[in-house]
Amino acid sequence: MMRTTPKLPSLGLLALKLCLLLPVLAMAPAQAERLKDLASIQGVRDNPLIGYGLMVGLDGSGDQTMQTPFTTQSLNNMLGQLGVTVPPGTNMQLKNVAAVMVTAVLPPFARPGQAIDITVSSLGNAKSLRGGTLLMTPLKGADGQVYALAQGNMVVGGAGASASGSQVKVNQLSSGRIPAGAIVERAVESPLGGDGTLMIELNKTDFGTAQKAVDAINRSFGPGTAQALDARVIQVSAPARPEERVGFLARIEDLDVNPSQAVAKVVINARTGSVVMNQTVRINDCAVAHGSLSVVINTEPVISQPGPFSGGNTVAAQRSQIELSQGGGALQVVKGGASLADVIKGLNALGANPQDLVSILQAMKAVGALRAELEII
Repeated sequence: MMRTTPKLPSLGLLALKLCLLLPVLAMAPAQAERLKDLASIQGVRDNPLIGYGLMVGLDGSGDQTMQTPFTTQSLNNMLGQLGVTVPPGTNMQLKNVAAVMVTAVLPPFARPGQAIDITVSSLGNAKSLRGGTLLMTPLKGADGQVYALAQGNMVVGGAGASASGSQVKVNQLSSGRIPAGAIVERAVESPLGGDGTLMIELNKTDFGTAQKAVDAINRSFGPGTAQALDARVIQVSAPARPEERVGFLARIEDLDVNPSQAVAKVVINARTGSVVMNQTVRINDCAVAHGSLSVVINTEPVISQPGPFSGGNTVAAQRSQIELSQGGGALQVVKGGASLADVIKGLNALGANPQDLVSILQAMKAVGALRAELEII
């Protein structure tokens, strides 16, 4: 019996296969994202809750009742509901009680009996809420209905001490969180595809991304499953049986979509001088001359003292010195580029600080050299 040795592919064949594979790799999406990161399901949303309550057990760091009368009023109302009658006109000097606002977020599909986290913040002038206990506080939604009840001991991630007008404080002492500090008492109805359709809402309005998401859904579930109503909302035909919709949405959220490039934008924070730009910003060749103008005014008092036995009076006057200086503003060429790195390199060549860069970008936008939308926040 003769044994045959398999022939190894020649270098020419390997080169041919590599040439055929490279275009396929180039066509693969490089920055595909899951649809759940680009969009949300209409109706699946959080609901904010708010409530007003009292925190007790503070170590002498509560509200000063003379300056926060609502704390005393709230305490009297609470004691009255518990069967304790406070004589009218009683001036209670409380140091261990503080009025607080309680906020929480009711997650979608939360059911009665589930626990949610809450945030407690001081409403009066309490020095610290450390070690306090929140009394039962109803949390209401925008419709005025009670959806949760909050109560529990709060942990504050800070510490502080004061004496003789001096104080030391670490972190924030007037607010904190209580994990699982509220119990859900009412559920929010979230109809999910009850009429046979589901609405998917993109986080950013974009016609290209909406069309790509529709194409990805139709490739996976068949033509006609999804259609874009506008640049933000996509209508999807949902399964008739409710138990099938969860798996259907899970598969939709895991679809890979290559979003379209965002609109070129430069965001300027006028209060801090921060400048942030995205990767699609481009600039054209332009010449920029930017100088810094500074005016310094120095005023000094001048005392005129009369001679001895002259009978004159001492006269005080002001003498001012004004200096005007202008920094170098030589005309420099900023070369355009096809990438964000080229844009940064061209702007850095000016040697301007962030405050000067704000004025330069505004001028470049005015002459048409900045190919981006300029937004000031």
